[in-house]
Amino acid sequence: MRAYNFVVVATPDIESFQYRIRAIDFDQQSYEGRKHLYLPQFFKENNSFVKTVINQLNPESIEQYKAEERSTMAYRVAVTRFRLMELLNIMSRDTVAPLEKQQLLIRQLNEHFKTEAFNRCYSMGQILKLHLKYMLRGNLKLIQEKTRSLAKRTSLPPLNP
Repeated sequence: MRAYNFVVVATPDIESFQYRIRAIDFDQQSYEGRKHLYLPQFFKENNSFVKTVINQLNPESIEQYKAEERSTMAYRVAVTRFRLMELLNIMSRDTVAPLEKQQLLIRQLNEHFKTEAFNRCYSMGQILKLHLKYMLRGNLKLIQEKTRSLAKRTSLPPLNP
């Protein structure tokens, strides 16, 4: 996501505003083979944004925002799981990127997550599906636990005749 492929959404907060960056252009998504091409902080066009964040936020705040964004992503995955799985399954059957780009991304993601699990992927759709699982697994697990807990608390007792 380059600097010209996103919008900044300002949301009023109690004290001031909260700013979130939202991607608006996905034409290269799932085509590139190098992991760094999916990480916008490494694009030279985004250097001023990266410097601003580093200068304005402490590392704990940055980690908190990352955790919040992952929670938001996990919630979106949970809510739209059937549509998302349908899309990922279609993508898994399609040839989205050349084999050499897939293999490069597989190697880099295996290294990043310290696993060999990505070796089982034969398409960019499968890579994306597994990457989402690895990236959001903790958040998705919390959502499942909260959903189960809420279901138990809100279930009505059986009626006695």
